Amino acid sequence: MFTRMRIGALAVVVAVSLASCGSTAEAPSAAPAGSGTVGVTLHRLVSPDEFATAIAESGRVTINVHVPFEGRIAGTDLSIPFDRIVEQADRLPADRGVPIAIYCRTGPMSATAAETLRSLGYTDVVELQGGMKAWQASGRPLVAS
Repeated sequence: MFTRMRIGALAVVVAVSLASCGSTAEAPSAAPAGSGTVGVTLHRLVSPDEFATAIAESGRVTINVHVPFEGRIAGTDLSIPFDRIVEQADRLPADRGVPIAIYCRTGPMSATAAETLRSLGYTDVVELQGGMKAWQASGRPLVAS
């Protein structure tokens, strides 16, 4: 019986953890140990309107994480493939507190990139919900090169 209770409790923990992975709300988490960052890491999934406001903020670094390249939002600072962020971390701001905005074509790649940035200790990451497709659907253009 004790074993069944432990397995049941473990199943609940796993289910809650998996359910939170698909959350579209703000996702606070503790900064990684040794990151030099104190406090909470924030990843926000935002609409095209909110993303436009965010990327207009002074000091925010905007990154296109989509592969292959299919265009970009005007004012994008970097293009780093979502699956190469760790390898190309030297291209990212050294200050983990610098605000970052990320996007891809439809969302899955930027969701992966957001998790990677959080694991690297970045504390202010804004992700465009629906990616470049949502950006265009809101009446905003992409730059071809």
